[in-house]
Amino acid sequence: MRRVIFNQKGGVGKTTIACNLAAINAHLGRRTLVVDLDPQSNSTHYLLGKPPEELSATLADFFDQTISVRFSRKPLSEFIMATPWPGLDILPAHPELESMQDKLLARHKIYKLRDGLNKLEDYQDVFMDTPPAMNFFTQSALIAADRCIIPFDCDDFARRALYGLMEAVEELREDHNPNLRVEGILVNQFQANARLPQRLVAELEDEGQPMLKTRLSPSVKVRESHDAYKPLIHLDPKHKLTGEFLALYQELHPSTAGA
Repeated sequence: MRRVIFNQKGGVGKTTIACNLAAINAHLGRRTLVVDLDPQSNSTHYLLGKPPEELSATLADFFDQTISVRFSRKPLSEFIMATPWPGLDILPAHPELESMQDKLLARHKIYKLRDGLNKLEDYQDVFMDTPPAMNFFTQSALIAADRCIIPFDCDDFARRALYGLMEAVEELREDHNPNLRVEGILVNQFQANARLPQRLVAELEDEGQPMLKTRLSPSVKVRESHDAYKPLIHLDPKHKLTGEFLALYQELHPSTAGA
C-alpha cells in the first residue's frame, strides 16, 4: 500500500503523521519506506537525525539523472537509506528539489517516481510526505499513491481550503491515477473541550466528508520527538499521543486491532 499525506496548508502535521505511521508500520514487522518529497526535508532530518546536506544521495539526485543526458541511470533503490529502526528506510529529500521543479515539469517527468516505486520489491508499504502545495512533487506522489490522507486543523480557513483541496485531488485522480482514493480527513491538534473544533468536525461529518474517527491531540511530546529524532513509538510507547497514533494505524488497518 502506498499512502500520501497531503494538505496545501503548512503546519498541519504532515511530516509527524507520515513518519509516525511509518514507524509503527515497521515496528509491527512490515518493511516500510518513507519518501520525503518536501524540499524542507523535515522527514529526512526527523528519521536520520542529520540534515540532507550531509547525505551522499537523495531524491534530488534521482530526479536530476532523469533530466540529464546520461546513458545509464541508477534505479530508485540506489537512493534509499536505512534509518536507525529495523524495517524502516527513507528516500531522503534535499533543498535542491525546489530549484528543479520547472525543469522537471517542462520535461514531463511527473511519472518517474511512480515508475521507480513500481520497480521496488523490498517494501510492503510506502508513506509519502509532501510539500504544502499542489506542485510537481505532490502531483508525483498522488500519481504514485493508492491512498491519500488529508490532515486537517480545526479552523474555518482550513475548512474553506479543504473543499478546493478535495477537488484538486479528485481532478488528479480522474486525469492520472484512477486507483487513488482519499482514505480520510485526519483531524490533528484536536481540542476535545473546545466548541469550535467540535462544531467544525460535526459539520464536516454531516456533509458526508470522509472523516477518520481517530483524533490526534496537541502535545509537547511531538516537539520532544522531533528534537530527539525519534518517532513516538520509540520515544515513549505509553504516551497518550502514541496511543492515538496506534489507534489511527489500527483504523487504517483493522486487521491489526489488538496488536
